[in-house]
Amino acid sequence: MSTAARRGRCGLVSASSRLGRAVAGAGPGLDHRYRRSPGPSTGALREKRSGDTGRSRAMAETPTSNPIKGKHTRPIPSLHFSPLLAPTQPDEPNYLLISACKDGKPSQSPDSPYIQLFDPRAHGGLHRTVLRDWLGDWQGTFTGEKGHKGAVWSARLSRDGAHAVTASADFAAKVWDTSSGACLVTLPHAHIVRTADISESPLFSSSSSSSSSPSAPSASLRVVTGGHEKRLRLWDLANAPMDGSDASTSEGGGVYEFRRGGAREKTAHDGTIKKVLLDEKRQSCVSMGEDRVVRWWDLRTLEMTHELSLRDQPITSMEKSHDGDSLAFTAGKEVVFVSLETRQPFLSHTLAYPPSSASLDPVSRSIFVTGSTTDEWVRIHSAETGAELQVGKGHHGPVHCVEFSPDGEMFASGSEDGTIRLWQPRPKTYGLWKYNEDTAA
Repeated sequence: MSTAARRGRCGLVSASSRLGRAVAGAGPGLDHRYRRSPGPSTGALREKRSGDTGRSRAMAETPTSNPIKGKHTRPIPSLHFSPLLAPTQPDEPNYLLISACKDGKPSQSPDSPYIQLFDPRAHGGLHRTVLRDWLGDWQGTFTGEKGHKGAVWSARLSRDGAHAVTASADFAAKVWDTSSGACLVTLPHAHIVRTADISESPLFSSSSSSSSSPSAPSASLRVVTGGHEKRLRLWDLANAPMDGSDASTSEGGGVYEFRRGGAREKTAHDGTIKKVLLDEKRQSCVSMGEDRVVRWWDLRTLEMTHELSLRDQPITSMEKSHDGDSLAFTAGKEVVFVSLETRQPFLSHTLAYPPSSASLDPVSRSIFVTGSTTDEWVRIHSAETGAELQVGKGHHGPVHCVEFSPDGEMFASGSEDGTIRLWQPRPKTYGLWKYNEDTAA
């Protein structure tokens, strides 16, 4: 791979961390002070084989995990990879990684809580929210006067990587332009916003006669949000201001509330809504709450269509696969994968520990990875048997979130220790990883 500076998907020039060059071309609202890449990680990924007690695979010049050095200083509750994007270099993948963090900063601070956006192939981090490209290069931090003033619980990218949405303890969700770093619009709430998702494509196939339901599709952005209010909202941003100011919260202003039950209850869940994800293929969204229930909602009628309980256990995570066809849940000591088409589990395993998050390999579908808040490790399991195959050590705090990259070549983990690590389940030369096969043999 060339070590020359290359232009990232966000339109920002990122330099190879091996050269240690400064990032140029930062747009307004993005903080781009460069940080030099760290050295190789000392945390080895241990592989358990038949007849093997789990000896460490030491790979010269090719650490199995690499820590991302960004601006996070507090626990990382959320990571999200974009889908594969248009390549910027021949024969190289291109995608982005966004992370959110609960960095507690004074509300008057101009660079308070932030988000980071990354190219995960190199090293780099968006509460602050941080954006990176597939090399791990730090693409920028979403901050500034219109940035969040509280912990950021969630950060997600649109499918084209051009926009991001964040949910924060400052009672707001925000939509960002990932190229310029500008905050486009603020979505005000009456309490903490724990989760948000975004779509840049039309979601509705037909118009509705109800003034309290979305009408015909348009080319505008749409966002779903949920949190401590226990309400689930759909925001149509067709007429929203795009200068970072507050969107209207009136029904006629492009915000709609989902309702459930014959009494049309205003709350979507009986507890805090911890996660909501859009399902564009089926024109629906799925929400998960502290009431131990998963609910499906029709985006055209705003009504609940289905619900699922995982043995009445607290649900700790819910993630959507890159192909948009399945969900991964963790609850108690169980990992459950559910089809979005049938809304029924197609794979489940009971583990020896309570996982905090899980992600299925999007290509082979033969393995899944987990993190846990009971220790500092990440684990790789067989999807067929549930057997533990590898254990990755490197974090210095509980692991809150894990997710595979869209090409399945690596996965990321976010921890209580404020770091993000990138792991290779199958070590090979990839991005800035250089694999010494002679040493491995």
